[in-house]
Amino acid sequence: MRKWILLLLAMVMVINVAFMALGCGEKKVEKPAAKEEAKPPEAPAPAAPATTAPAPAAPEATKK
Repeated sequence: MRKWILLLLAMVMVINVAFMALGCGEKKVEKPAAKEEAKPPEAPAPAAPATTAPAPAAPEATKK
């Protein structure tokens, strides 16, 4: 009877150590993507100029 209790305790300890090895093992760190150069933020496109009526033509010089 005594050897069965020791065998059971030994089996429990082996299973416990196995689970600790799986759970507490090295955690894989995700490698960041390839480093890209830091790009400055792009400036917004300039606003389109407001369309207005064309300026009146300049008066022609008087002919002599």
